[in-house]
Amino acid sequence: MNASVYSASFAVLKSALAFPSPPLRLRHAPSSLPVRSFQTCPSSPTLLGPPRSSTLATAQPLQQEEASDEEEDLTETVRPSVEPFHDVAAAREIRSFPSPELEVRELEELPEQWRRSKIAWLCKELPSYKHSTFVRILNAQRQWITQDDATYVAVHCMRIRENEASFRVYKWMSQQHWFHFDFALATKLADYLGKDRKFAKCREIFDAIINQGRVPSESTFHILTVAYLSAPVEGCLDEACSVYNKMIQLGGYRPRLSLHNSLFRALVSRADGRAKYYLKQAEFIFHNIVTSEFEVHQDVYAGLIWLHSYQDTIDRERIADLRQEMKNAGFKESTDVLISIMRACSKADNVQETEKTWLKLLESDCGIPPKAFVYLMEVYAKVGEPMKSLEIFEGMKKQNEPVGSAAYLKIIEVMSKAEEIEITETIFDEYIGSGMKPVMPAFLSLMSMYFNLHLHDKLEIAFSQCATRCCPNRSIYNLYLESLVRVGSLEKAEGIFNEMHTNGTIGTNARSCNAILNGYLASGECAKAEKVYDIMRQKKYEIEPHSVERLQEALSLNRKMVKRKVSMKLDEEQREILVGLLLGGVRIESDEERRNHKILFEFSETSNIHSVLRVHIHERFYEWLTLSSRSNDDDNETPYRFSTIAHSYFGFFADQFWLKGRLMTPKLIHRWLSARVLAYWYMYGGLRSSSGDILLRLKGGSREDTERIIRAFQAKSLGCRVKRKGGVFWVGFQGTNADMFWELVEPYILESVKSLLVPDGCLLVNSKPDDFNSESETDEQSPH
Repeated sequence: MNASVYSASFAVLKSALAFPSPPLRLRHAPSSLPVRSFQTCPSSPTLLGPPRSSTLATAQPLQQEEASDEEEDLTETVRPSVEPFHDVAAAREIRSFPSPELEVRELEELPEQWRRSKIAWLCKELPSYKHSTFVRILNAQRQWITQDDATYVAVHCMRIRENEASFRVYKWMSQQHWFHFDFALATKLADYLGKDRKFAKCREIFDAIINQGRVPSESTFHILTVAYLSAPVEGCLDEACSVYNKMIQLGGYRPRLSLHNSLFRALVSRADGRAKYYLKQAEFIFHNIVTSEFEVHQDVYAGLIWLHSYQDTIDRERIADLRQEMKNAGFKESTDVLISIMRACSKADNVQETEKTWLKLLESDCGIPPKAFVYLMEVYAKVGEPMKSLEIFEGMKKQNEPVGSAAYLKIIEVMSKAEEIEITETIFDEYIGSGMKPVMPAFLSLMSMYFNLHLHDKLEIAFSQCATRCCPNRSIYNLYLESLVRVGSLEKAEGIFNEMHTNGTIGTNARSCNAILNGYLASGECAKAEKVYDIMRQKKYEIEPHSVERLQEALSLNRKMVKRKVSMKLDEEQREILVGLLLGGVRIESDEERRNHKILFEFSETSNIHSVLRVHIHERFYEWLTLSSRSNDDDNETPYRFSTIAHSYFGFFADQFWLKGRLMTPKLIHRWLSARVLAYWYMYGGLRSSSGDILLRLKGGSREDTERIIRAFQAKSLGCRVKRKGGVFWVGFQGTNADMFWELVEPYILESVKSLLVPDGCLLVNSKPDDFNSESETDEQSPH
C-alpha cells in the first residue's frame, strides 16, 4: 500500500479518535517516548440496565452494545418472590471501581512516518476481518511491530467497541517472543469483554492474570461474576460462585451489596430442582452481607429459609434462628416463608408446627397455595394418620380449590402405603382419567401396593397399562420382575430381565440382578445363576446376604465363590461409547505424572436427552465409577455429574483426546467412526434441526482433523459440511445425507430419545450456529 493511502487512513483514524472519554491507565508506560493519557468512549457499555420497580437491590445483567431491554436474564425467574431493584448507587458502581492507569502514545509522537501509517492502517482494517485473515495480517507485521504498537491497536479497538478484535490482537501479542505481561491492558480488556457478556474470553484473561501471580482488580471480579449470571448457559452459575468466592478469599475484596443480592437471587431462581445443592453458597453470601454490615433484605431471609426447607435433613435450629432474625428486623413472614416452614416441618414430622403454620395461612388475606395442602397431607401420613390426609384432599375438592397433579400423586402415595386398595384405585382412575401428567409416579405407587399385598395379577395388569401409557422406568420393571420371581414365573421373569439388560434406556442394576439370581437359585438353575453371578462380579454389585450361602451351595465344588480379582477392562461397546462421548466433549483429568486418568461425565440438567443418557451411561460404566458417584436404585437419584476412578487403563484415551489439559482430535479418528460411536456422539453433543439438518459438535479439532473426518464420512457415502463457530467445529448433514446418517445410527440410539432427535422434537444440546447455511468463520464443504 502506498504512502498516500496510509496518509488517508491516518486522517480518517485521527478524526475517529477525536472524542473525549474517561482515562484508561497503563502500568508500564514506555520510557523512550512521551506518553499521554488515553481516553475511552463515554458511552461504552455499563454494568446496569434500565431502572425496574422492585424490592431487592441487585447488580443488573450486563447489556450488549445493541441489546434490547428484553434480553434474556437469569434474574427474570424468581423463587421465592424475589424481585430486582434499581439502586442509583448500584448503577454507578462500575465507575467507582479503582483501575490501573493505562497510558499510550499518540501516533504523531512516533518519529517514523511509515510506522504511523501502518499502525493507522491496522486500526482501520483489522476489525473487519475474520479470525484466519486477521491472524495472517498480524503475522505479516512481525518484522517491524512492537508491543507498544500492538498495544495501541488493541486499545483503539476497545475505544471503537470492537472488543473481539482487541482480544484477538492481545492473544496474538501474548504468543510473540517480545511480549511482556501488561496488567493494566489485561484488566481493561477483561472488563470490556465482560461488559459485552463475552464471559469465556473474559475468563481467559482473568486466569492469565492469576497465572502471572497477580490478583485481578475488583472491577474484573465484579464484571466477570455478573457476566456469568447473565449467560443462560449450563454451568455458568457454578462459575459465578467460583469467581465470587475468589473475589473474597483470593482478592480480599468486599463485594458491593448489589453483587451479593444478584448471586443470591440466581441461586434461588434455578428452575431445575437443583437449587437445594447451593445452600452452603447461599449461607456464605448471607454471612458476607452480615459481616459487611449491609442491610439484609427480607427476600434474602425468605430465600435462605426456602433453601433450608428443601434439604434432605432439616436444620430446625437454623430455620428458627432465621425466623427470629426476621422478626427482630421487623419483617413479617410472607406466604412464601410460611409455605417453606410447612415444607420443612412436614419433612421433620412436626405435626404441631405444621398445623400452627397452616392456621397462619388461613388467617392471612392471601389464598392458600395448593402445595400447603400437599405438605399437610404428607405430615399426617408420616405420623400414621392417612385418613386425615384423605380428609384434606376431599376438602380441597369441596372448596373448589385447584387440585393439581402434586396433590393427586401425594394422596395416591399415602393411600397406597396405607394399603387402602379401593380408595387408592378410585383416586388413581380419577387421576388417569383427568389426563394429568406425570403418570409414572402414580403407577409406581399403585404397583408397590399390589406387590406388598402379593396381588400379582393386579400388578401385572397395572404394568401392562403403564407400558401403553408411558415408557416404564427401571423401578417399575424391577417391581414387576420381583413379583414374577415371587410367584415362580421364572420364564417370564427371565424375558423381562433380558429385555432390561439389552434395552439401554432401562438397563439393569444390583436390584435386578439379585431378583433374577434368587429366582434361579430357588429353581435350581445353577448354570444361569452362575452367569448372573459373573455379571454382578464384573459390575461390582453387592449380593444380598441371604443369597450368598445358597449361591455357594449351588455352584460346583471346583468353582469358588471368590475367584481371582476381576481385571478392569472396557468391553468393545464401552470403548465405542467412550469415543463417541469424548468427541462430544466429555473431559479427562490426569494426575501430574499422567499415569492415572479419570473420565468426568457431565450432563445438562435442562436436556431431556441428557436426562435419559446419564442413567444409561451410569449403568454401563457402573463398575468404573467412584463410590461417591454410585447412586441408589432410584433412577431419579442418578447424578448429572459423576466420574470414574483414576486408572491407568484410560491412558490410551487421555493420550489420544487430551494433551496438556486440552481437548484434541486423534490422528486416527477416521478409523474409529463406527455407527455406535456416531450415535453416542450425536446423543451427547449433537442436535437435529427442524429442517432436518443434523449437526455434530466437535471440540478441540483443527482443519486437518475435520478433513480426516470428512473423508471418513465420504467412505460411508455421506456428504457433509463443516463450519467453525468460535473454538467449536460443527459437522452438518443436510437433506438426504441427514436421512442416511439417521439410518446409520438409529439402531444404537436409545429408544426413549428417538422422538427427541427427529425434526419435530429437535433439542439444542449446546450452543450452535444460528443457521448452518449462513456464513461463519469457516465453511468447508465435502466434494462428495
